Amino acid sequence: MNIAKHMESIFLASAVIAGATSYASAADADATRLALSAPVTQTVVSHARMQVVVVSAKRLTAAEKAAL
Repeated sequence: MNIAKHMESIFLASAVIAGATSYASAADADATRLALSAPVTQTVVSHARMQVVVVSAKRLTAAEKAAL
């Protein structure tokens, strides 16, 4: 199939799908408003130590690199 030959129909199909999904997501405005009105709590722990991740590995030799 020649994609360049059908590029206009591909564009129109993607535009229709994008338009349909924008209307479908806009219909949920009441649920979004309800979720935003819910109280949010936040807990801060000031005495916790910062987590540190250490990544260590040995370097490959030239022979091991060539084998890959």
